[in-house]
Amino acid sequence: MPPTSNRNGYSTVPDDADAEPLLKPTSNVSPRSWSATTILCALLASLGGLSFGYDQGVIANVLVMAYFQRRFVLTPLSTGFMTAFLELGALLGSILIGVFGDTQGRGRMMTYACLVFIIGGAVQCAAFSLWHLVVGRGVGGVGVGMLSTLTPLYISEISPPHMRGALMSLEQLSIVSGVVLGFWIGYATRHIENEGSWRIPLALQLVPGIVLLLACVSGLLPTSPRWLVLRDREPEAEESLRRLRAGEDEVNIQIEFMEMRAEKALIQRTSAKDVGSWNMLFSAKYRPRTAIGVLMMAFQQWSGINALLYYGPTLLSTLGFSDNLVISGGIGVTQLVAVFPAIALIDRVGRKPLLRSGSAVMTLSHFVIAILIICASCRSMGAVVCIYVFTFAYGLSFGPIGWVLPSEVFPLSVRSRGVALSTASNWANNFLIGLLTPPLVALSAQGTFTLFAAACFAGYIWCTYWVPETRGVGLEEMDAVFRKDGESGAGREEVEMRRQIEEELGLGRLLEEAGRA
Repeated sequence: MPPTSNRNGYSTVPDDADAEPLLKPTSNVSPRSWSATTILCALLASLGGLSFGYDQGVIANVLVMAYFQRRFVLTPLSTGFMTAFLELGALLGSILIGVFGDTQGRGRMMTYACLVFIIGGAVQCAAFSLWHLVVGRGVGGVGVGMLSTLTPLYISEISPPHMRGALMSLEQLSIVSGVVLGFWIGYATRHIENEGSWRIPLALQLVPGIVLLLACVSGLLPTSPRWLVLRDREPEAEESLRRLRAGEDEVNIQIEFMEMRAEKALIQRTSAKDVGSWNMLFSAKYRPRTAIGVLMMAFQQWSGINALLYYGPTLLSTLGFSDNLVISGGIGVTQLVAVFPAIALIDRVGRKPLLRSGSAVMTLSHFVIAILIICASCRSMGAVVCIYVFTFAYGLSFGPIGWVLPSEVFPLSVRSRGVALSTASNWANNFLIGLLTPPLVALSAQGTFTLFAAACFAGYIWCTYWVPETRGVGLEEMDAVFRKDGESGAGREEVEMRRQIEEELGLGRLLEEAGRA
């Protein structure tokens, strides 16, 4: 049987007598597949990342501003609590998407998320007491958590597989751009001789939230076609897909639409009892995917990146640097620079090689910093170089891929819950980092960097032996990746059932037409 090609750039190749299809990437993807509409929608959706990236960047400067410290008298513990309260709100926000994301839809929930974020930001910039600030960060955090779950979820569902990694990396680009903007805007306003020094940068975080809100309510963002298929609204799903794939061949569009319908039918026939429930995430079949989503986010946080972003000036002062604000600002710039090669490489080299090389470099960087502290050579610029090397390695690996992997490994029926649980892991660990870093650094700066080195090394072991490669694999074809990597469940009966569904829908005929084209 000769191989046939589908619109996603895969060959269906028989690997045994039963002709079980294994989907393998090919290089026959037409340049016109890079839909301008899809790219524009991904860019607009990624503004959610800009919102909370800005908050991460601005807080480091705000915490050391004279007029902020005069208004709010903070202890190390209250500083950690105030900083980390946003993460608690974000944890709640991500769980809310898991509960309501499938019933209300990606676009509607994104609108609600923007409104919540704007309210929280307004309370922060108008705060006159510590509790005003804490409440504002908590409410804003709920919006942040919702957006951080919805953005990668939405982008993954509108993207074709050959460009999914690059488009989803826009989330990380947006986050880091927000970090850089937040930090340097705060740096520029720190000398204003009134409370505008910290209120102005906090108020500016509202801008991307307002722009994204306008994009949602104006209809600029098409509804996710995969969500519409899940909700049995297939005519609308096909219309949305055509809008996203404007200019593509009609057969290609039909094949992608058929693949969505086939996945939904397969899930309904094989998981009728628990379809779409939280229980599916912890079933034997999907447990490895849940572990990948949760652990990906945990290792991303315990790499130590947000400890540097939140408390960069504090950490650098322990290394003996007095002009630490400028050096700390360079951390965000380095991370931003690293995202561009990540976007270029993630769909060419793959996720796994970037994760392995990045975690190895991060481990070595933290370990060298710990040694420099022990040897009382803290003032050496070698420590700063190691911090920048670590940041670049993170920006090339765990930074963008942390948002990519969890959004592509889950099937349609539990994708919103799977991404929500993964994002909840991100914010739970982020909360711990924000809360524990000040006392850990006060106790032992050397021990803090050693802890981060150990976490990065554990991440290297994990991604080497337990993370599959998903480069170029369609969302509807992800089962084949996990069968090859030993996932229990599906087996031969499910493979045969999928083939029957595809034949019922006429997908085989369309694939033959595409192969002849």
